Amino acid sequence: MRLISSIVVAFLLLGCNNRAKHIEVALQNGIEALSSGLLNNAVRFDGTDSFPRTFENGEVVCVNAYDWTSGFFAGDLWLAYELTGNDSLAYFARHYTEELHDIKDFTGHHDLGFMIYCSYGHQWKNFHEDDVKSVIVDAATSLCTRFNPTIGQIRSWDFGEWNYPVIVDNMMNLEMLFAATKMSGDSCFFDIAVKHADKCLENHFREDASSYHVVSYNDDGSIESKGTFQGFSDESSWARGIAWTLYGFTMCFRETGFERYLKQAERIAYYIMTTVNTVDKIPYWDYNDTAIPDSPRDASAAAITASALIELSTMTQKGKASKAYLSYAEDILLSLSSPEYMADPKENGGFLLKHSVSHKPLNSEIDVPLVYADYYYLEAAQRYFSLFENRRVH
Repeated sequence: MRLISSIVVAFLLLGCNNRAKHIEVALQNGIEALSSGLLNNAVRFDGTDSFPRTFENGEVVCVNAYDWTSGFFAGDLWLAYELTGNDSLAYFARHYTEELHDIKDFTGHHDLGFMIYCSYGHQWKNFHEDDVKSVIVDAATSLCTRFNPTIGQIRSWDFGEWNYPVIVDNMMNLEMLFAATKMSGDSCFFDIAVKHADKCLENHFREDASSYHVVSYNDDGSIESKGTFQGFSDESSWARGIAWTLYGFTMCFRETGFERYLKQAERIAYYIMTTVNTVDKIPYWDYNDTAIPDSPRDASAAAITASALIELSTMTQKGKASKAYLSYAEDILLSLSSPEYMADPKENGGFLLKHSVSHKPLNSEIDVPLVYADYYYLEAAQRYFSLFENRRVH
C-alpha cells in the first residue's frame, strides 16, 4: 500500500514538474521574442521623444511623456533586462526612463505611479542611484497634491462632469507612495496611501467583491455617484478594473501587512476565478457585456491578474487557496503564451501579446497589442521564475 502511495505521489510530482517546465519554456520563448521587439523599437524611436503604446493599421502608435502609458515602454525594457541580463536592454531602459524626468513635477492627473514607478522604480531596483530616488520622491510629492483630506482620496481626473472622480486604477499608484516613505523617511506618503486604500475599500466594492470603476464625491466627502467610464455599464464588471483592484490590494498588503487588504485581495481573487467564464481564463473586456461570446477578450486584464495572483499565492496562509491562485495564474500564462495570444513581434509592431482592449465605449484600441499588457506579462514571468530556485532565463 505504501509503495502504491509513493508511486502515486511520484507521478503527481512529475506532472507538476512537467507543467512548471512547460510554462517556463513558454515564458522564455515569449521573453526572448519580446526582447527583440523592444530593442527594435528602442532603436527606431530613439531621439523622437515618443513612447510606443500600441500597433494599429500596420503602424506603431506612440505617445508623448504625458500619456498615462508612457512609463511602460521603459518598464518593459527594464523587466526584459532583469530577465535576460542583456546590457543593450539596460542601456535603452535607462535612456527611455530619463526621457520621463520632467514628469516628476506633473500634477495634471493621478497616473504618476504608472509613469514614474514603472520606469524609475525599476532603475532604482537595479542601481540604487540617489538621483533616481529623488525623482521618485518628487513624483510622490506631486501625486499627493491631488489628495483631499476631507474626501480621503487622490483625485483621478480633472475632466468630465464629476465633482471629484476617483477610479479603481488609482490603487496602482499607491506603490510609489509606499516606496517614497521608505526612501525619504517621511510617513506622510504612507499615510495618504493607506487613507486612499481604505476609502476605496469602503466605497468602490459591491457585496460580491466586484467594483465600480468611478466613484465621485461631493465636497463634504459624501458620494455623488457610482458608475463607469470604460466599462459596459455602471453596474457591470470592467475586466481590467477588477484586475487593478486585485493587484492593488495585494500590493497594499505587501507594503503594510494590514490583514484587511489581504482579505479583500482574496475576495477579489475568488470573484475573478468564479466569474470569468472562458476556458482559457482570458476574460472578455467586461464580464457583463451582453454581446458575449461575440465580444473582445482583454489580454491586458489577464496579464495583470496573473501577476497579482502569483504574488497573492505567496501571501495567503490558506494552503488550498495559495495553490488555486498559482494554478489559475499558470493557466493564464499558458494561454497568453500560446499562438492565440502571442504574436511574432516582427508582425505585431514589436509587441508580444495580441487581443487587448483599452476603451471599448469610445471604440479606442480594440483587439490590439498594448504596451502595458506586455509589461504585466513580463512581471508575471519574473514573479513566476522567482518561485523556483534556478529557474531563470540567464
